[in-house]
Amino acid sequence: MIEQARTFLWTNARTLEQRWFEHAFDGGKAEHVVNAVLAYRNDDGGYGHGLEPDHRGPTSQPLHALRALQVFAEVNAPEHAEPILAWLTDTCPDGAVPFGMSTSKNHPKAPWIAADDQGGLLLTAQIAAGLYALNATDPWLERATDYCWQEIEKLEKTHPYELRAAAMFLDEVPDRSRAELAAARLKHLTPSTEGYADGEALEPHTYAQKPTSLARAWFTEEELDKDLDALERGQQEDGGWNFGFPAFTPIVDFEWRSIATVDALLTLRRYGRIS
Repeated sequence: MIEQARTFLWTNARTLEQRWFEHAFDGGKAEHVVNAVLAYRNDDGGYGHGLEPDHRGPTSQPLHALRALQVFAEVNAPEHAEPILAWLTDTCPDGAVPFGMSTSKNHPKAPWIAADDQGGLLLTAQIAAGLYALNATDPWLERATDYCWQEIEKLEKTHPYELRAAAMFLDEVPDRSRAELAAARLKHLTPSTEGYADGEALEPHTYAQKPTSLARAWFTEEELDKDLDALERGQQEDGGWNFGFPAFTPIVDFEWRSIATVDALLTLRRYGRIS
């Protein structure tokens, strides 16, 4: 399985995902992964240039900052959170992060990305989770955390990606008792997939991204085992995995498949399916 994935990634992936895989499975150095991410950084401390495949163009955007934080967490590089925090303080001072900023309105992006500067739980919760995973502390993160608690505790209607974002936040936020209570309540929400593409959905392992995730209690052991079995069988003949949403332009197909491939292998390893 790993050998086939290695062939897929060397054939199709960006340098970043190749270096990420190399670090995760072949003993590659963390600094090589970090340097691959830093190639996307702008002078303002944010990230752009298609680091997150669905948002093209050079301008610093929250989706790119999120991706950078997630990769830095994978390779334990907490020192690189500080410039992102400075950028967030300048661009989202109240702690609520938009899905897309108006600075990208003239650049290509997926049709579901609104460059409207409207803060929301979807990105704020994931970015806060990424910062907590790097053990960051900052007044901006405190404001973002307050915002996330406010939005999560009044959540009655949601969609799968927002619910996943909330689960990610609850897995990392320091107040564990409050997180457990919130997770128990969210278990009973049914996310709406109205407007989603046919077959687009999130599976149990995307909510419970590791065995210690609070969202693991949202599913029975049988449900989770069945889901992990399906993930294991999801490797394609070319060695890569597919992703569960439309590719808005051809180039992102292999970019997202490469990310999905490393994600799948890491999930299977976290759950003891591969070593």
